[in-house]
Amino acid sequence: MGLTPTDVAQQLAFQLNGFNVTDVRQDVRSVQVIARSAREGVLLPEDLELKTADGRKVLLSQLGELSIRYEDPVIKRYNREPFLAVHADVQGAQPPDVTAAIWADMQPLLAELPPGYRIDIGGSVEQSGKADSSIQKLQPLMLALMLIFIMLQMRSFTGTFVVVATAPLGLVGAVAALLLFNQPFGFTALLGLIGLSGILMRNTMILAQQVQDNFDSGMQAGAAVVEAAVQRSRPVVLTALAAMLAFIPLAMDLFWGPLAYVLIGGVAAGTLITLLFVPALYALLFKVKASDY
Repeated sequence: MGLTPTDVAQQLAFQLNGFNVTDVRQDVRSVQVIARSAREGVLLPEDLELKTADGRKVLLSQLGELSIRYEDPVIKRYNREPFLAVHADVQGAQPPDVTAAIWADMQPLLAELPPGYRIDIGGSVEQSGKADSSIQKLQPLMLALMLIFIMLQMRSFTGTFVVVATAPLGLVGAVAALLLFNQPFGFTALLGLIGLSGILMRNTMILAQQVQDNFDSGMQAGAAVVEAAVQRSRPVVLTALAAMLAFIPLAMDLFWGPLAYVLIGGVAAGTLITLLFVPALYALLFKVKASDY
């Protein structure tokens, strides 16, 4: 009939949807001029007429068999398997809590899935689980190296115990900050806790080293503990305050915000508790009496 697939596609586009023939400027905007075949009513596809190169009219049904088929224009794959993803935005709650509640309600559905089909948890919960597993692989090595360096610095089991005992003190401020500002406890918050323990142990090492130096200079246990707390309180507080102020801009970020809140709240509360906890722990270990101060 003298028609190519391109000719057929162009004529069908002209009759059904129309196509852009030119642009007209209207004030500051460019408006497209769409040309489309004029028709009074809606025609069935097989009734559409096409023109050949010599001007003859042929029905679309004469060019071939018309059929309706449904197909996926894009087949998405995850781990080389076709999948369908369901996305949702959570408001007024934390994504892990909502995911756990939905997953519990879906257990009957999971039990009835036919062979070859499954439902997995994805999104931020999946990525957070992968990140947590990567941290857990190196965590034993991290703890071992941390203990080694603390023992090399303190050179005593008592000092090492005092330093390590202050690591969890930041949880008081970290939990309070997350609850107060409604922040999720995810991967970044976990990173903040790991860094927070290091910051608090560093402050304790400064204080504990001063106690040891006072012991070496011949001070009594009570006087050595009190004097160390007085001498090192200002540098400990100032370094903690500088760290807290440095994390304020990061608290505005959506992704790193939980980490910043954990560090700000944990350093604030942990530093104040450390200044009271370390002298009290030394007094307990060395059985210092009130008359010794």
